[in-house]
Amino acid sequence: MTQSQDAKSNYSVSLATLTTLFFMWGFITCMNDILIPHLKELFQLNYFQAMLVQFAFFGAYFIGSVIYFAVSYFSGDPINKIGYKGGIIIGLLISALGCLLFYPAEQMAIYPMFLLALFTLGLGFTLLQISANPYVAILGPPEGASSRLNLAQAFNSLGTTIAPVLGGYLIFEFFAEGGEITPDATKIPYLIFGLLFVLLAVFVRMIKLPRFKAEEVGGGKLGALAFPQLRGGVLGIFFYVGAEVAIGSLIISFISQPDVMGLDEHVGKNYLALYWGGAMIGRFLGSISLNDKLNATKKASYMVLAAIAVFLVIYSIVDLSFNQIATFLIFIVLNFVAFAIGRSVAARALTVFALVNIGLILATVLGSGSWAMWTLLAVGLFNSIMWSNIFTLAITGLGAHTSQGASLLVMGILGGALIPLLQGWMADVVGLKPSFIIPAICYAYVAGYGLYCSRKLGKVTQSEPVAGGH
Repeated sequence: MTQSQDAKSNYSVSLATLTTLFFMWGFITCMNDILIPHLKELFQLNYFQAMLVQFAFFGAYFIGSVIYFAVSYFSGDPINKIGYKGGIIIGLLISALGCLLFYPAEQMAIYPMFLLALFTLGLGFTLLQISANPYVAILGPPEGASSRLNLAQAFNSLGTTIAPVLGGYLIFEFFAEGGEITPDATKIPYLIFGLLFVLLAVFVRMIKLPRFKAEEVGGGKLGALAFPQLRGGVLGIFFYVGAEVAIGSLIISFISQPDVMGLDEHVGKNYLALYWGGAMIGRFLGSISLNDKLNATKKASYMVLAAIAVFLVIYSIVDLSFNQIATFLIFIVLNFVAFAIGRSVAARALTVFALVNIGLILATVLGSGSWAMWTLLAVGLFNSIMWSNIFTLAITGLGAHTSQGASLLVMGILGGALIPLLQGWMADVVGLKPSFIIPAICYAYVAGYGLYCSRKLGKVTQSEPVAGGH
């Protein structure tokens, strides 16, 4: 990528703006997990119908990526014409439009209108995925790119952790009328979110950001598909995102089951925050464990300190006592063990984490009470490194086709639309608890992909993690 000389000043303001964007990105995405039980009760939906929330939102990623790829194929890369800054601004405005569409959806009280709003929001996020990630990498010296990418990921995870608590409070309590579920509960929060996206777009327009162009792909435009690790990686993203989203979508409904915990939605949202907060813990630990520039002693010390610090942040966010979340510490220790077995090798760690998740889900399906809840929540800890590891392994060795391969990987986010829908259908047919076998099957593929890459690509470490996430 090329960069103009007049774009080297005040990177701290630019980076702060983009980390705010990543925070909002994670926050709004995780709000879907709050919307699902809300809309399910409001419109008296079954699980399959409720999962259309994720189908509309994540389906937009696939459709948006296909449209972008088609335009690039016939007319050249749009981002090269409008610039990455322009892409971010347009993505923010489309996202704002999606949030504002919640107002007519509330006024009409029609479920498909909510789905249209979510689809529009997803289209905006698709353009942000394509535009924002490269910006983080160039905002400063190349040697600091890795730390900037990790910072963006951390803020994304912070957004997904806060969303269940704050968003759940707004929808289930603050804007609920006398404790009753009403469409009004979504109108004001999403109007606020829409306004924030507009303000971010204005701010991005006003500040100076580097001007650069993406590298053009040489040779055939479908050249990236010639690499088996890329083809497998697209499916890896598909199954990982699908499993992660499906579990998050159903956690509140699952722990409200009489044979699990029987908790109300306003309490369940706090446990949902632990699921996404676990991913934040795992990402901080992963950024340390998979850094080949640190010796074993420093890694261990930094990981312990990071785990304690992030756990305390989560504890300060959720409305739960220490005794209510102390069990989660057991699984954080298990996370440390998994990192040790992974030995700082991306493919090996991916396989280990996926196998652990299979075991945790089987324990959920076969268990009951608090044990079933905790084993399901712990899956978030082991989801943490999957996006970065799959992405890194998939683009290894692509050379000039790296950018094209990355765009194909974004299409794999379609899994977030289809897998939850499949699990919702299965939940209606055989019951909610047995339906979690679907995510277990997804993680089986991820484990297989990690094993394949460990043999095909060798000991690839993840010293240069990739920003973003679904």
